[in-house]
Amino acid sequence: MSTFHFELVAPERILYSGEVESVGLPAAEGDMTVLAGHAPVMATLKTGFLVIAEPGSADKRVLVQGGFADIGPKGATVLAERALFSEELTVDELDREIARARSVADAMEDGAEKEDALAAIVRLEDAKATLRA
Repeated sequence: MSTFHFELVAPERILYSGEVESVGLPAAEGDMTVLAGHAPVMATLKTGFLVIAEPGSADKRVLVQGGFADIGPKGATVLAERALFSEELTVDELDREIARARSVADAMEDGAEKEDALAAIVRLEDAKATLRA
């Protein structure tokens, strides 16, 4: 399978930079998979797991909370608002993220934005349930 260059950038640092076979993204318009030679696309990300498939390695899973993906035929870059590798996730960490997301949702007045924030909380709770399993 062909590879392409992928970078995952969070506010505090570059979390990943390397050649990959594919990247699964939790795009706001629907989950999508990026492969080498992908058409140019800008996508907004929702809370969910980004999956990095490296050649000859196990997939890496990263919980992202918002951000953007810049995808082109030669590579892709994700600018995540928040990102944690699945190995870094703990129940306590997810509880903190859920509490933070609830406080943000509680402060929102716009119906559509509040609905999106509540959906993000559900996805965080799903990630927590997956972690416990």
